[in-house]
Amino acid sequence: MPDVDHRKGVLVGTASWTDRSLLASGWYPPDAVTPAARLAHYASRFPLVEVDATYYSPPSARTVQAWAERTPPGFTFNIKAFSLLTGHPTPVRSLYKDLRERLGTPKASVYPKDVPPQVVEEVWDRFLGTIRPLEEAGRLGAVLFQFPPWFAPGERNRRYVVECARRTAPMRACVEFRNAAWMTAGARDATLGWLSEHGIPYVSVDMPQGHASSIPPVLAATADLAVVRFHGHSQKWASKVIEERFGYLYSEEELERWAGEIGELAARTPSVHVLMNNCCADNAQRNAARLAELLGAAPAAAQTPTAPPLRQ
Repeated sequence: MPDVDHRKGVLVGTASWTDRSLLASGWYPPDAVTPAARLAHYASRFPLVEVDATYYSPPSARTVQAWAERTPPGFTFNIKAFSLLTGHPTPVRSLYKDLRERLGTPKASVYPKDVPPQVVEEVWDRFLGTIRPLEEAGRLGAVLFQFPPWFAPGERNRRYVVECARRTAPMRACVEFRNAAWMTAGARDATLGWLSEHGIPYVSVDMPQGHASSIPPVLAATADLAVVRFHGHSQKWASKVIEERFGYLYSEEELERWAGEIGELAARTPSVHVLMNNCCADNAQRNAARLAELLGAAPAAAQTPTAPPLRQ
């Protein structure tokens, strides 16, 4: 196993470096026109990024290899688990081609219950096998399992969360819930205690309240890694337009308050990953840079790639 000291302390980054509104915002320098140049620029500014695209479609081995080769030692990727593995509806077109052909279903989207168990097993094996080189290269922080609003507390679902962590090991799994019943005042201690018992990091969130998917903003350390994701407080949280759903810029006052709370969280666990997911234009990058300043967080990794970048 590689040295993982780079995961210690507080790392701040954003949940994407390639979305369209960011590319149009002017945050990248004019000469950063290739995927390799953009990732290199991002890695010169932040030590951590969350890959959101892997939720929508499993990455190819070549893509994952490129991520490792185009980033310096100490840079960390958190990978969002593919939708089928977290019980979300999954477009059939996003499945591996041979598995898609094997299914032969007329449905546009499928849930795990719609898919033969052996196909689900194959998705697990391929997805984890594809991202494992990031772990071997010392670039993987955690695999984020974000569960849907209908994933409610119960013995069956608790078993599944533990199973996700078991399957992912020795890579680290972390868990974000979108059903408030996990974190009501009456259930919170039980949820966090159960995660602590199994050493599974809880993903704390800041997000709009009053929706079916709303989770209260409780910072908690249930393992030697804590993850905090900032979704913003857009008035259009229910919108299917990404720029509307995440169109929020945190104020200086909000960031100062959160810096204090994250500092307290960091005193309770060796590693904290902070990710700004208010991905509209360069909002996330601006807020992440300022929050990192307030926290005195770990700087971007040294810019020494491990191998020449792949050809475009």
